[in-house]
Parts: sequence; C-alpha cells; structure tokens
Amino acid sequence: MTPGTPQTTPAPAVGTVGTDAGEARVTWHPAHGDARLVLALGHGAGGGIEARDLRALAAALPAHGITVALVEQPWRVAGKKVAPAPKTLDTGWRGVWPGLAEPGLPVISGGRSAGARVACRTATELGARAVLALSFPLHPPGRPEKSRAAELLGAGVPTLVVQGGNDPFGRPAEFPDGPHELVEVPHGDHGFAVPKRADLTQDEAVAVVTDAVARWAGGLA
Repeated sequence: MTPGTPQTTPAPAVGTVGTDAGEARVTWHPAHGDARLVLALGHGAGGGIEARDLRALAAALPAHGITVALVEQPWRVAGKKVAPAPKTLDTGWRGVWPGLAEPGLPVISGGRSAGARVACRTATELGARAVLALSFPLHPPGRPEKSRAAELLGAGVPTLVVQGGNDPFGRPAEFPDGPHELVEVPHGDHGFAVPKRADLTQDEAVAVVTDAVARWAGGLA
C-alpha cells in the first residue's frame, strides 16, 4: 500500500448455515488487518441484527482487530414473528458455531437479551473464549422473582455484562455478585435508548457500549 493511502474497509460477507433448527444466516464484518478474535453476536427475541448496539459493535470493533459475526437465528431467517423455546435457540447457535470457529481464532460468544442467555448457556460446551452479554434479561419486567441469574453465573468463562441503567429486565443494581464484569449505560433502557433529558446523547450512550467491549476484549487475546 502506498504511504498515506487510506486503508480500505472490507465489505461484509453474508452466508447461510444449515442447523438442526433450520437455516441461519451470518453476516461477517472482517477485522481490519490481521484478526485476533471473532465476536459472534446473536439478537434478541423481539428484533434482529439491526439493533443499535449490534450494528455499532460491527462498525467499531474491526478496527481493533476483531472480526464481528452477526448471527440471525433460523426463526428470523424464516420470517417468523415469535422466537421459539430456549432449547431451540441453543440448537440454532450450536449449528452455526463450527463456522464461527473455522478461522481458527478464539471466539467470544455474545448476544443481546435472549441472545445473551443463549451465549451463557452454551459457552462452556462450545469452548467459547468468553461471553459478552448485552442487556441480559435478568428477569421479566416486574417479575424479579423469576430470576435467570443462574444462566449468567454458570457461563464458566470470562463474562462482560453491558446493562442499561433503566433496563426493566434488570437494572445493574439488581445483578448478583459473581465472576463477571458489569458496565452500566447511564439512563439506558433494554435497547440502550436514552431519554432526551439525559445527561448524555444517544451517540454517547452507544459509545459506552463499544468502548467497554473494545477495552474488555483487548485483554482477552
């Protein structure tokens, strides 16, 4: 490359993967230069890979030597509106894992909401290097007695939780102590949206997410 020439950003690559739960889809955002990690991110039960945090991580982390793979579960690929049972989500995630690991790099298993639960439940079994839990749904809104803390605490690998300060599925103060790091997005809801009256902008809130993940992942490789 001629000195002073800007580095070209690799274009995303999209592929489909057959699983026992149906056909999944993976959108690869390659690292700029030599990759040192793969970050696989699954979506939640109420949306897909267009979520603001997933898109932001896919845009920001390749510059840090991290290839980001956005995984669409088979139910989304099939156009269904309602997510299946957790067992079926785990089956879909297991089915895409060999392709995620194929580059031969350590793989961070991650996702938002329901996708974070999948990552926690399967991390040890699949040999994940770590888990990234975005907006982990600690409990259904208004139902703190229905705790899912055991899934998070049982991940068995280094885990980063990034949680909105006003997430009705579990505010940061509700999380139990455990072998995980927790970063709060001030004023953020379950999708990391912040109100206009907040003392940080929406872009700043998203930057809390990307900066925290880049810093944490930098200590893993």
